[in-house]
Amino acid sequence: MKLKELLNNNTKLQAVTLTLYIIVSSAALYFSQKSVTAFLLVLASILLLYLTKFNNKVKWGIGLLVLVVILPFTASQGVAYESYMEVATFVGIYVAMAIGLNIVVGMAGLLDLGFVAFFAIGSYTYAIFATAQANNFLPDIFPLSGSWFWLFLIIGTLFAAIAGILLGIPVLRVKGDYLAIVTLGFGEIIRIVFNNLDKPINFTNGAMGIASIAPPSIFGFEFVQSSQFYFIVLGILLFVIFAVKRLEFSKIGRSWKAVRENEIAAQAMGIHLVRTKLMAFAVGASFSGAMGVVFAAKQTFIDPTSFTLLESITILVMVLLGGMGSVPGVILGAAVMTILNLQVLTEVTNWLGQLNMQGVISIPDALSPAKMQRMIFGLILVLFAIYRPQGLIPAKNPVFDEEKLKADDLNQNEEKVITAQQSVIDA
Repeated sequence: MKLKELLNNNTKLQAVTLTLYIIVSSAALYFSQKSVTAFLLVLASILLLYLTKFNNKVKWGIGLLVLVVILPFTASQGVAYESYMEVATFVGIYVAMAIGLNIVVGMAGLLDLGFVAFFAIGSYTYAIFATAQANNFLPDIFPLSGSWFWLFLIIGTLFAAIAGILLGIPVLRVKGDYLAIVTLGFGEIIRIVFNNLDKPINFTNGAMGIASIAPPSIFGFEFVQSSQFYFIVLGILLFVIFAVKRLEFSKIGRSWKAVRENEIAAQAMGIHLVRTKLMAFAVGASFSGAMGVVFAAKQTFIDPTSFTLLESITILVMVLLGGMGSVPGVILGAAVMTILNLQVLTEVTNWLGQLNMQGVISIPDALSPAKMQRMIFGLILVLFAIYRPQGLIPAKNPVFDEEKLKADDLNQNEEKVITAQQSVIDA
């Protein structure tokens, strides 16, 4: 306990500990390229950095150093490089979408079960025009080159934001369970529309999906590897985090929280409910739309099965697991769920499957690890819900020093009196 207190109160000791941890974990990943544990330990340094008492500028600087330089360099020394970057890229995509949903659910208190619809809108917006699909209803000038990807990031964002507003307009009068039902229906409608929009004019190629989507390019350089998409996703994610942190304690952010706590009281204080709710839907949807464009360009193939209700629920669970209304919590929740799904449970089930094939252990076919992976994932979520019901990092409101505020207010009043007296003397 004394060591913990010493570590919490000593910034220099925290700096030494964090530095040693980053060096050891990075060296482990550098020299053991197939070690999933080493890769996860390097990522965990971001969580340790968040728990330190450094100022925000120092935290951002160290975090960027780890994500932009240390992680890519140490992971690039072996054959597992692209698989590591694949996981890191999907972590970034889901973190950005979870942050967008956190605005709607965590800050504004509007339950949305159709959030993946905006992801689909962004994906199809780019996929249709980055392939020959658009030739079915426009002049024969498509596909657009990958250099248009950067413009479609903005277009996909705007289309998703407009869709968020269109969804918000009819559902402003409902809340709670009814809001969940309406948004769930919206998500399913979008998926079914894309699934059937291959006739009479073939917009989306229906259930067959759209293939051979042009990858992003800039100055003739194409982004085709996961290690290259990692930097695109990281750049967008940094913008998303910056924007949300600026919005959180702005006038609109405080309005979202007031509506979440009590709509009647918020309206009595002069908050425009319609505008506030529509803003939440639009901003949250826009982040999902941008990541939909990235997803389509990265996968080079999309179809309606990528945008099911399960995806919406998964993103909602990320928000609940991390802590509703907490930006750091949502980032951690999305990262934990994505890594569990894509890497940890996959590696564990493969390892158990190999042991079973070698006869080291005997597992019945009905209980094979591959079949039980989703059940294990569900049990882990249940444990998180039981022992961390408020989320991994619960939301915290800023704490102000009341005495300091009173002193500042008194000083301002004294300055006003002095200014008034000086004006009288000058007159």
